[in-house]
Amino acid sequence: MASLSCSSLADDSARAQQPSATEHSEPSKSYFPKRGQSLELVCESLAFKGKGLCKVADTGFVVMCDRALPGERFIGRVTRKKGNYAEVSKVKTISPHWDFVDAPCEYASYCGGCKTQNLSYEAQLRAKEQQVCDLVIHVGKFSTEELESLNVMKPIVPCDIQFHYRNKMEFSFGSQEWLPRGSLSEKQDSNGSYALGLHAPGFFDKVLNVNKCLLQSEPANMVLAAIQECWRDPQLGLSAYDVHSHAGFLKHLVLRTGRDVKTGLPELMVNFVTSSYKPGLMKPLVEKILSIPEVVSVMNNVNTSIGNTSVGEEEYTLYGKPSITEILRGLTFQISANSFFQTNTKQAEVLYRLIEDCAGLRGDGSEIVLDLFCGTGTIGLTLARKVRHVYGYEVVAQAIADACLNAKLNGINNATFVQGDLNKIDESFGNNFPKPDIVITDPNRPGMHMKLIKFLLKLKAPCIVYVSCNPATCARDLDYLCHGVREKNIKGCYTLKRLQPVDMFPHTPHIECICLLELC
Repeated sequence: MASLSCSSLADDSARAQQPSATEHSEPSKSYFPKRGQSLELVCESLAFKGKGLCKVADTGFVVMCDRALPGERFIGRVTRKKGNYAEVSKVKTISPHWDFVDAPCEYASYCGGCKTQNLSYEAQLRAKEQQVCDLVIHVGKFSTEELESLNVMKPIVPCDIQFHYRNKMEFSFGSQEWLPRGSLSEKQDSNGSYALGLHAPGFFDKVLNVNKCLLQSEPANMVLAAIQECWRDPQLGLSAYDVHSHAGFLKHLVLRTGRDVKTGLPELMVNFVTSSYKPGLMKPLVEKILSIPEVVSVMNNVNTSIGNTSVGEEEYTLYGKPSITEILRGLTFQISANSFFQTNTKQAEVLYRLIEDCAGLRGDGSEIVLDLFCGTGTIGLTLARKVRHVYGYEVVAQAIADACLNAKLNGINNATFVQGDLNKIDESFGNNFPKPDIVITDPNRPGMHMKLIKFLLKLKAPCIVYVSCNPATCARDLDYLCHGVREKNIKGCYTLKRLQPVDMFPHTPHIECICLLELC
């Protein structure tokens, strides 16, 4: 990777992010395009979430366009104005973007999963690294000189495997197949109105029929193809759930890939999510997929609610065992149909090694680790054998149960996992564990609640390792922890020592970051 250089586009990109650092005033002479108006635009860079950042000629007014890539000249139609920028939809490409490559997936132009598949991987990495840099400067309020002179910002860590890296994919059954305009609808063989695939971007009720996904394992694709062959057969009496009428039987198909602990060979869990429990109806589908040797578990989650979730109120084992296993950093983890596990196992190995490096363990097994938003305990458990004790907190009860099970499975006795909502802590939080030497926090996309920020500033642990899946909220929280919140009379007490982006999900806009904070 080339050395980091924060571009002049950083201001524009950061203004278009959420959350914003401050409210910017709009230039008095800016040109505000109207809704429905068509503009000729050139994409200058990628902003967070993978949207293309463009400027209106002569005025510099910022517009954002989904699926526009750097260097691409195109016609865009204004869909809406949002504060100090507008959103446009791409109507026609005039000339292609820089670093163009042919997308290997036939669904890449229509599916919402791999928006940058036709951008070279090297260019994807540059864009992601730049986005993190822009956000930590303009939302986190760290100066470029500070980042460069102290060598804080590290080059992004690439993912060695760019396809077939996901160990979990969730497909939806739809009562109406969505056929986008263009070449895909001409190529597709229509098998009636029912669909099994992925949701069209921005729609909860439109399903793009998918016969193969290049992000999941080959055995999982074999299962998907086998089900696609037969499930629409009228003689089977199966129906797709309709999200409007709430009628129909099949809701989701969730495929999870793990590894047999003894042989290291892949093993597959197939989870059918249905609106009711009718094992007789499921029997032909189960028999069909059992011809695939990697299938060791077939589950049925029954979800009777009108919602679109894939988690059922009841769970039944239709074949085999109720869980599969995976190996991560020498530990064995049991994965049930609804348990959380890192989606990219191989890159999770890299991520967890970097977390341990940031933690800077002394090697004498003396440290106390506080693991916030611990999920199923994977991070804490990979550190447990090298520290004195790990205390993990997580709001999801099933995740805590899985964490305790995983600790027992691996013979780890120095880890305590507690269910609790870290967004609702009070003054008593912290009374049930000793002062930690290391805090690891891995919040979900909204980042940390101010109550937790205040607790950490009062706790003053020597080291915080902040793991984030959302660089925007991460940058905001780094600002609070390091610089404080002046309007609330809160003083920061940490120094940002290292910021390491990691690409966990190639061809998508998602970025993972590991941040090392040390007490001033």
